[in-house]
Amino acid sequence: MTVSYSLEVANARFAGFSRLLFRWKGSIYRLLYKELLVFCSVYLFFSLFYRFLLTRRQQDLFERIALYCDQFTNTNYIPVLFVLGFYVTLAFNRWWGQYTSFPLPDNLMMVVSGNVHGTDEKGRLLRRTLMRYANLSSVLILRSISTRVHKRFPTLDHIVEAGFMTLEELKKFESLHSDFNKYWMPLTWFSNLASRAREEGRVRDDIALRLLMDELNNYRAKCSLLFHYDWISIPLVYTQVVTIAVYSFFGFCVIGRQFLNPEKGYKDHRLDLYVPVFTLLQFFFYTGWLKVGELIINPFGEDDDDFETNQLIDRNFQVSMLAVDDMYQNLAPMVKDKHWMQRHFSIPYTLSTAAESLRPAFKGSTYDMSIFHVFRMSAEDLEIHQPGGTPMNKQHLHLQGSVSDGLNSLLQWGKGILRSGSLSSLKEVSSNPNEADGDDEREIDVITHKEQERGLIKVLIEHN
Repeated sequence: MTVSYSLEVANARFAGFSRLLFRWKGSIYRLLYKELLVFCSVYLFFSLFYRFLLTRRQQDLFERIALYCDQFTNTNYIPVLFVLGFYVTLAFNRWWGQYTSFPLPDNLMMVVSGNVHGTDEKGRLLRRTLMRYANLSSVLILRSISTRVHKRFPTLDHIVEAGFMTLEELKKFESLHSDFNKYWMPLTWFSNLASRAREEGRVRDDIALRLLMDELNNYRAKCSLLFHYDWISIPLVYTQVVTIAVYSFFGFCVIGRQFLNPEKGYKDHRLDLYVPVFTLLQFFFYTGWLKVGELIINPFGEDDDDFETNQLIDRNFQVSMLAVDDMYQNLAPMVKDKHWMQRHFSIPYTLSTAAESLRPAFKGSTYDMSIFHVFRMSAEDLEIHQPGGTPMNKQHLHLQGSVSDGLNSLLQWGKGILRSGSLSSLKEVSSNPNEADGDDEREIDVITHKEQERGLIKVLIEHN
């Protein structure tokens, strides 16, 4: 069963991810604890063997071997990090590709419901049969690659009993000899049945038939892609290399990371802590990383985080039948919506989300540049020039004379408006004072700070 924790991490908060560390189902602890116990047991064995069972001369030999192994594990002789990181990245991309390749009938059922017509029993039978064939194909392919689905439908008789296939269809299915997987047969039945519906006028034009065939081919392509994902795995040699690299590394760590007698003065062996804390952490991270790759390389098994294939089969079959049967031409009467008579309206918020309505809509990073940036530009900066050197009269905003002298007073007047926010002042700087029909004479409820600045810019330009 897929372990979902999306709600718990919906908001970033203090120690948000730390709350997930105490889960057992789907956790790294459940995946790794057996390997960790084996490593600790072997390490403890060599530790007791070195301390209590060896003579002094044998201890000297063991210490030289341990120092050599320690030197080996602390260098890059085994590129564990590089090999393991690349492998898990490759496995994750494969895992995501398999998830996006899962055949969902949603697009196909919409096309069938909208383009295969008929309110009589035959029309209903036609639509339901088409979607049953599509779902049958996905069950056949999932039964071939998923252990959960195969346990649910171990034989074709179980598929017949579940209602995906009739006895006559089973006979036709078994009568066609092929050395390869025959998951594509129900989709061939679908295409032939859709062509017959076009001849009978149930599908009213060739465009609708083409749309049906396009969606059917997309559905078939996903079934085929899942089959090839199961057929073509990550090369075995790469999986072997990664496994050998990790296990050999910690095999040497079992001896090389032993605490030696501090009285002998070996380098980096001044303490005898008995428990190799950092080696255990290193084992937890590296071996845990390898177990993650093992988990996601095939998500169609029975691990905690593998895909819920049986539940997806139930969902797909149910919604596809609802869409083409119960929902066919089952429409509510068209009525005028709540805001039919309103030109400008707002959607209500609950009290807990009301603060969001006060935030201005984002219109671009430079849309709300302050008016005072414009006022800092000189008259030359505002000149308009024709590209390419085409002769023309220069045009610019004249900021000389009385306007230039009155610029400071205009700025002070604008600042006063922004500070006071009085209704009469706000109306004077409205960005579109002449816009209006009879409905636009209502009172201004909310004018944002940036709208006031744009109003000042318009007043300045009109003044010139």
